[in-house]
Amino acid sequence: MNSVISFVSVLGLLIFVHELGHFLFAKLFNVKVLKFSLGFGPKVASRQYGDTEYLLSAFPLGGYVKMLGENPSEEMTQEESSRSFALKPVSQRFCIVAGGPIFNLLFAVLLFFLIFAINGLPQPVPGTKIGSVSPESPAEAAGLMANDRIIAIDGIITEEWEEVSELIKTSNGNEVTLTVERDEEVLELTGTPIKQDMKSIFGEVIGERFLLGISRSEDVVFENISLGRAFVEGVLQTWTFIYYTIMGIIKMIQKVVPASELGGPILIAQIAGQQMQAGWLNLMYFMGLISVNLGIINLFPIPILDGGHLVFFSVEALRRKPLSRRTQEMLQQIGIVILASLMIFVFYNDIQRLLN
Repeated sequence: MNSVISFVSVLGLLIFVHELGHFLFAKLFNVKVLKFSLGFGPKVASRQYGDTEYLLSAFPLGGYVKMLGENPSEEMTQEESSRSFALKPVSQRFCIVAGGPIFNLLFAVLLFFLIFAINGLPQPVPGTKIGSVSPESPAEAAGLMANDRIIAIDGIITEEWEEVSELIKTSNGNEVTLTVERDEEVLELTGTPIKQDMKSIFGEVIGERFLLGISRSEDVVFENISLGRAFVEGVLQTWTFIYYTIMGIIKMIQKVVPASELGGPILIAQIAGQQMQAGWLNLMYFMGLISVNLGIINLFPIPILDGGHLVFFSVEALRRKPLSRRTQEMLQQIGIVILASLMIFVFYNDIQRLLN
């Protein structure tokens, strides 16, 4: 139940933000918005305000903003035609469609800004405390344990983790003597680093180096920062997630990352529930990550997604005339097939994870 509540809260808010982007840009360019729906399918509740009917629909896996003139066969009066989406300049239509993904990315910036402003900026605790020891590693064979603090290596005093890393790396595979502090007791342990592959966040081998099989402690302290710095860090965090999202897709195409890593609504619900249990700041951070993913995925040049429409508008701007209605409809049908296939695949992955 916790996962369901978290999932509906996260996805509902992110969909609202996305559709709000379309809605506000439409209002900015004086386009008449007929419907603003949170969800798809049968209407659960609705209220009319001005020109727009605001709806809550049965299926929460999406939403839509319906504007006057989106359907070319739609009848309208001469007065209404000035507020038709289809009759607006291509630059304005481009902005209206791009507004959804843009708002998702801006919302991520806002979430990360609030996290850093409230909680401060996390910084690793300085020092040489071991966080974990890899199973069947030289470190385990040497007797090293988590929470040990490395005082010296081969008699050279170490005060920062970077010094530990450098001394092990430059050992060239020769045995090293580690002086460690454990529960106020000082021990001398010996281990022989072995050459191991270094992997990127995507699992690619990016080089080799000598390692013992230890990692630094993940303890962090939170540094209070100004609102200006919090905003900058929020932008940087959003940009980092944009980069990793795009690179993750590229690596999946290159088959570096297995397609089985793709997750859908079930995986999102599971993680959202875990993050809510961990605290609201964790849930906000996860929401920021999903908001970036939602924004980037919607920019994919797949007909039916926002990115597909942006491609249509770009072609129209270059050709000085839009693609034929038949061509657009055919491409959108292809887009529906691609999107449906992708949804089936991620649901399959989610179910496989549950079964395993």
